[in-house]
Amino acid sequence: MEGSWRAKIAKLFLIPQRYVLGIMGFLAIVNAYTMRVSLSVAITEMVAPSNSTESIDPNACPVQDDSNSTSTVTDPDRLYDWDETTQGLILSSFYWGYAITHLPGGILAEKFGGKYTLGLGILSTAVFTLITPWVIHASDGNWVILVVLRVIEGLGEGTTYPALNALLAKWVPLDERAKMGTLVYAGGQIGTIVSNLISGSLIHATQDWASVFYLFGGLGLLWVIIWFLICYSDPQSHPFIKEEELKYLQTELTRVTNDKKTIPWKVILTSVPVWALVAAQVGHDWGFYTMVTDLPKYMKDVLKFKVNENGIWSSLPYAVMWIVSMLSGWLCDWLIKKKYCSLTFARKFFTAVASLGPAVFIIIASFVGCDRMLAVYMFTIAMGFMGTFYCGMKVNALDLSPNFAGTLMAITNGIGAIAGIITPYLTGALTGEHTLEQWRSVLWISFSIFVVTSIIYTIWGTGEEQWWNDPEGRKQQKAENGETNKEEK
Repeated sequence: MEGSWRAKIAKLFLIPQRYVLGIMGFLAIVNAYTMRVSLSVAITEMVAPSNSTESIDPNACPVQDDSNSTSTVTDPDRLYDWDETTQGLILSSFYWGYAITHLPGGILAEKFGGKYTLGLGILSTAVFTLITPWVIHASDGNWVILVVLRVIEGLGEGTTYPALNALLAKWVPLDERAKMGTLVYAGGQIGTIVSNLISGSLIHATQDWASVFYLFGGLGLLWVIIWFLICYSDPQSHPFIKEEELKYLQTELTRVTNDKKTIPWKVILTSVPVWALVAAQVGHDWGFYTMVTDLPKYMKDVLKFKVNENGIWSSLPYAVMWIVSMLSGWLCDWLIKKKYCSLTFARKFFTAVASLGPAVFIIIASFVGCDRMLAVYMFTIAMGFMGTFYCGMKVNALDLSPNFAGTLMAITNGIGAIAGIITPYLTGALTGEHTLEQWRSVLWISFSIFVVTSIIYTIWGTGEEQWWNDPEGRKQQKAENGETNKEEK
């Protein structure tokens, strides 16, 4: 009777359960980014105009209409006296908590399953996003209290990527890895697009920055409810999976086990490919977080866009990045499946493109003067190149060790998140007078980090599964093949 009931429920799903999980994982990242990024646009309308005398910028761009202000919110009770350094601290504080919970999140996801680790993380972020306006008003704009709140939000969201990586390792076969991984992780672009587009328009329509926190916090809660109802940590525990899909995944994922394994910390932390992966992650995150956190401010301070224009043109680069990421994910899987290139070459090639392309075009963008649309196009091309990152190094942890994919993602993404701590503060400290020259120095720093980390990954990165993913299985395989025992390298 119970089996018949489950079979009927399974028929309601028009696509396989691994794709349901992929779509919900994609929406998890979308929600995570809308809640994370909304402050980057909102803060441009939360700060009172500065009364200080600033140095004259000979490269300053003119405001495009008769108004001397690009601000939309004018109610002094909703504006706060935060200087550039303070704004940098506020924007970076999310990543203080975000970096901390990566490793615990990865370990918990591997031990107890990714369903609850991911769901509870997004739930906490949604709740604290919803109460953000109230906390700011109640504290009369006390930036220290806002920083504490953002740290707590980051603690919740820090489990997102490790939990998703652990889920993908248990649900996604090798020949779908780049496509599915790209679909899920490219949710960051869609989340950024949605946040920038809607935030700018919503603030312009309501003349109140608080509206964006209510909207995205509410959508986050809705996602959590659906997630807990229809998604599960692995195929074996899913009550509605069809028998043919379960057998297919059990056949394809023989190297992935549900047994509780002891994490081989020593070999992981001394693995050269792991640290090459960390370098690539740091390079990407430095450039990406600079754009996500500070591009809206660049659009307003340097290019003089108003908030509704800012939201539109800040979104365009991520739209192109998402399109490129989806196409490159398909292309990467196709090249590997057809054996036109090795897995290692594919990971290195697409990672290099995602580093060197953005490095060049963000610098070009800073030298186009006050041609606002040409600057937008250069940033758009830069972020388009960055889209190949997902089928490059972002899914590489699944190659190195599917059994410890959550832990590897925790290490790489957690260390990469340190860039999110540094870049907003550094940008605020270097751009106190809002001049183009100051912003150009910020972009040159990103250029250098892109190039150096790309070289490191190109030399020492690999797509080969590491021996410590399943040492007992390797020993058994060697014994069956009559090989002599040698120390694993």
